[in-house]
Amino acid sequence: MKRLTRALPALLLAGCSMTPAYERPQAVVPPSWPVGDAYLKQREATLPALTFEQVFTDPRLRTLVGQALVNNRDLRIAAANIRAARAQYRIQRADLFPQLDGSARYSYRGTGDGATTTTIPGTGGTGTGTGTGGTGTGGTGGTIVTSNRSPSSFSLDLGATAFEIDLFGRIRSLTEAEQNRYFATEAGARATRLTLVGDIAEAWAAYGADRSLMAVSEATAASARRSVALTRARLQGGIAPRTDLRQAEQILATAQSDLAEQRTQVAQDVNALQLLVGAPVDPALLPASIDIVLPTIADLPAGIDSGILLRRPDVVQAEYELLAANADIGAARAALFPRLSLTGLVGFASDALRTLFTGGAFNYSVAPSLSYPIFRAGAGRAGVEFSQAQRDALLATYERTIQSAFRDVSDALARQGTIAEQTRADRANLLAAQDTFRLTEARYRGGIDTFLTSLDAQRSYYTAQRRLVATQLVAATNRVTLYRTLGGDSLLEAGANGPVPVADTVAPATNRAPAQAGVQSHNR
Repeated sequence: MKRLTRALPALLLAGCSMTPAYERPQAVVPPSWPVGDAYLKQREATLPALTFEQVFTDPRLRTLVGQALVNNRDLRIAAANIRAARAQYRIQRADLFPQLDGSARYSYRGTGDGATTTTIPGTGGTGTGTGTGGTGTGGTGGTIVTSNRSPSSFSLDLGATAFEIDLFGRIRSLTEAEQNRYFATEAGARATRLTLVGDIAEAWAAYGADRSLMAVSEATAASARRSVALTRARLQGGIAPRTDLRQAEQILATAQSDLAEQRTQVAQDVNALQLLVGAPVDPALLPASIDIVLPTIADLPAGIDSGILLRRPDVVQAEYELLAANADIGAARAALFPRLSLTGLVGFASDALRTLFTGGAFNYSVAPSLSYPIFRAGAGRAGVEFSQAQRDALLATYERTIQSAFRDVSDALARQGTIAEQTRADRANLLAAQDTFRLTEARYRGGIDTFLTSLDAQRSYYTAQRRLVATQLVAATNRVTLYRTLGGDSLLEAGANGPVPVADTVAPATNRAPAQAGVQSHNR
């Protein structure tokens, strides 16, 4: 027993790993963002990892986001998935340790001639032991005792069955794979959180834009009613044709139709926000117009380093899945080698309870076993090839995720580079259209211009108002998109061998809410 105790640590430490060394793939995107006429001049600065409080400054929007982080069902699903992945990792990690089973038994047996025999079946294994009052044999799960003097038998056992000594790292590789899948699930939850915050900000801005459009439609409808009243009076006075009245009624009907549509859009915006927040939305938390929204969303800086993409939650998730597939290769390779298992039992057996713990009642057994698959028709090597193919597929997925992220950021930067100029042009167009409408209406009332000229000016003014609102919504949405696409995880650094947690500044992952947790100190 002492020799076994001394030898077991050496066997456990003798294990090796078949997992291939992981190195992050070469970058598949340029090291800097695109440049050209559509892009602003890039600043020589690293893009920071910003929180939503730094980007969205309006307290009403922050309140909605805070409510959503508590009530949103997608985040609850993500949190449940994290708990499930963590439990799966712990289940796999438990295979690194022996499973100890304890049992206590009592049996009574009699025969017709007065002799008694007591038998306690075992679960397997070999060994011998001695008991008080007779002799017996011990297995992995029990002790066999035969006695001619007592019909009773007692036994107390503690055993480990088929504990695999991980010589070639198979179990460690499987554990590493599950650990990385757990980390990938956490990263996926952070991606869900980032998307949720962006969706709420966009829905909040859309509500403000639709309120502005509804106000434009209401003002246009009111103006059109005055035009209808004027042209009807001029028609009745014989100084205007019926076509003027019908054209004025067309403008009124168009504005009334748009007004009905905008009321629907506003109601649907509220419904969308309630779904995202996961609870009823207080009307006091909603913006009155798009003019209020845009100044409350910070304009993110445009740095030159595309390496921030490696901290995006979706990219981090793809890389952890790639690391898990890499570990699966090690497990598949280790499955080609023999497996060493150990079964052991220690216990006490006696035909009398008072002598159960005496020296003669003690017995033990040890049964190491070595198994090796001689013929599997190539299944073992096929398992290695399968795991390698899975790794190659996830490598391509990881690279595609980075490319998609680069495109998202590039598109957002292109929009950012031109939206200010477009907004200025739309404002100038609105001012010109407003002045034109005012002048043509005065000339029509004075009998200088035809009603058609005034009508065209009114339509142009109406279109210019709606166009400016749409452009302001695009500007607000662009800032939200930049936050979402550049939403790097501040708890991670992009190490050469995979994501590296900033361990010195954060608490252990088990102490934080799963849906908001960042990747913490990971012992690889």
